[in-house]
Amino acid sequence: MSIGISVATEAERGDLSAIDAQAAWVVELANGPRRCRQLQRAIDGISQRMLTLTVRRLERDGLVLRTAYPTVPVQVDYRLTETGTSLTHLVKALADWSLAHRAVISEARQAYDSDHPDNEIR
Repeated sequence: MSIGISVATEAERGDLSAIDAQAAWVVELANGPRRCRQLQRAIDGISQRMLTLTVRRLERDGLVLRTAYPTVPVQVDYRLTETGTSLTHLVKALADWSLAHRAVISEARQAYDSDHPDNEIR
């Protein structure tokens, strides 16, 4: 099932920065089952540790199902559960909102950074 967005492109990653990592994975997995490497490529620069922690949190929350196949080496894929799938329309709405308001958000960030030059939030 495609919800019309992907976290794979640079522009979308910037626009989706208001969405936390778990929501970004829901978006990626809404397009179907993914192997670990595919998930890692979906968001450039994510560390293996962050990927593992995020997927484990999603699994723990009942949003993602992890399936290991008895091959050598073991193949693992991740897919949304019914509960995870039920989130996709909400995440898409949030992503659409973020895209529609990206200019305002960018201006607010620039103003904040000008007023707080020593801030560590970037």
